[in-house]
Amino acid sequence: MSNVTGKALDWNLLGRVMKYVKPYRSTFVIAAFLTIFLAGSALVQPILMQLTLDKYILANNYNGLVLMVVLMIAQLAIQTAVQYYQTYSTNALGQSVIRDLRKDVFNHIMSLRLKYFDRTPIGMLITRTVSDLETIADIFSEGLISIVGDLLLVIAIIILMMLRDWKLALITLIPMPFLLLSTYIFKEAIKSSFQEVRTQVAQLNTFLAEHISGISIIQYFSREDQEMRKFKSVNMKYRDANIRSNWYYSIFFPVVEILFACSMALLVWYGCKRILTDQQFAALGTGNHPVTPGMILEFIVLLNLLFRPIRQLADKFNTLQMGMVGADRIFKVLDTDEVAVNTGILKPARLRGEIDFENIWFAYNDENWVLKNINFHVNPGETLALVGATGAGKSSTINILNRFYEIGQGAAKVDGIDIREYDVAYLRSKIATVIQDVFLFSDTIANNISLNNPTITREQIIAAAKDVGAHDFIERLPGGYDYNVMERGSTLSSGQAQLISFIRALVYDPAILVLDEATSSVDTETELLIQNAINKLMQGRTAIVIAHRLSTIQNADKIIVLDHGEIKEMGTHQELLKIEHGYYRKLYDLQFNSAGIVKS
Repeated sequence: MSNVTGKALDWNLLGRVMKYVKPYRSTFVIAAFLTIFLAGSALVQPILMQLTLDKYILANNYNGLVLMVVLMIAQLAIQTAVQYYQTYSTNALGQSVIRDLRKDVFNHIMSLRLKYFDRTPIGMLITRTVSDLETIADIFSEGLISIVGDLLLVIAIIILMMLRDWKLALITLIPMPFLLLSTYIFKEAIKSSFQEVRTQVAQLNTFLAEHISGISIIQYFSREDQEMRKFKSVNMKYRDANIRSNWYYSIFFPVVEILFACSMALLVWYGCKRILTDQQFAALGTGNHPVTPGMILEFIVLLNLLFRPIRQLADKFNTLQMGMVGADRIFKVLDTDEVAVNTGILKPARLRGEIDFENIWFAYNDENWVLKNINFHVNPGETLALVGATGAGKSSTINILNRFYEIGQGAAKVDGIDIREYDVAYLRSKIATVIQDVFLFSDTIANNISLNNPTITREQIIAAAKDVGAHDFIERLPGGYDYNVMERGSTLSSGQAQLISFIRALVYDPAILVLDEATSSVDTETELLIQNAINKLMQGRTAIVIAHRLSTIQNADKIIVLDHGEIKEMGTHQELLKIEHGYYRKLYDLQFNSAGIVKS
């Protein structure tokens, strides 16, 4: 729940939003000036109408009537033009602010550690970056400036009515306290309703993002009907939240119309009575400031002008409130400090690739240790293989090396220097990772390989593809390297996508190459291509290989067997096979004997 919901306005939060207005001060000043001008110019029309009726129509002054009509048309044209520019400038201001805010939010999200995404639904972040930011734009287009303009108009109308005839004004405004009370009650009710709508929007976005991303699993297991029932439930809650908000409107607007009708009735009753009375006093030569038909017409127009902004004020105030709620949610994301602490400054010209893990303990939730007292050393150019059952801590090891998660105890070093002393971006640029679950963007193959890095040339991309053995299949695709793989590489096979990710890693020429079960989802032919590329290109480059298939790591310089976060065995393939009843020997026998393969 936002911390602004119990306040009329959170000035600290508004101040943070207004900082984004600074680059557009001139637009803000122009919009504010035009709003004030509109509030004042709205009074001109009823005044002109009063003069027209009293001084020209009732006096049969045709020339004067024509002049007043021309003035009213001119005033209407000016007001229309000003209204256009005011609306355009406030909307432009709001869109400019959320454009800058959205850039900051996206940039911040990109810097967050993976730990944040482990417990934060992607759909919620989409809601923050899109829907909640749109509510902030409404602060300017329909909220703050518009509310100030409406309040100025209401004050100006009441002052004019009191100056015209305070008795007539007071009688006419008798329903006003009831209107203000109704507006306040509506504002509180609709505020709660809007908050529920925003919550349900986030729930709906989260559901859709998750289920559309996992549509293949739903179809594989024929879960369409069951998931449709879940969607109907989520969608119904969203519908019900909107219906509740509409229900408040359906009550409030008729109440306003009834109170407006009461004001008009009081105006007609008392105004006509005063006209008759003032005429009698005028015949006797007494009485001051008589009520005229023109004044009655003026009051009718002023009442319309008065009730319209009051009727909209509650809605606009809640628009402002929802904008503040959206701003609060956005700034909570921006204030999230779950980023890799980048206090390191080291950016050496090259890394040799020496890796040391010294007494490392690590936990995702600060309670259950995933890695326990891990110690190993990898020389530059060596290949280290990590094996073990699912959940043994293999992937956690490489996540630590990339500083996606912070170490609980101990130290990880590269080239003898603690990884925290390196600049985070530099360190990650020197470690290329190929993971099992390949992610490709909806873009060309070339851009998916280079990740739109302008320093990587087409020649480098083609050279890396040839080294991997993927050049021929890429050339056969329509457009070759300019072939669009669509979202998540849906138009490629899993083996082809894996090859693309492998080229992506190689083209960055890293000092350390990490293969996280990179061959587990490819066919035998593709696996051979990758294995050949590994054997050729690992020379002079440190590699960490995580694999379930022991056949892919038999040539590794060092193999570490992990179990429940602890190192159980360490050595070469042949050394580990000699350990009777050892973990590695059991894994080897299980894989190769079950496949009917003779052990070497």
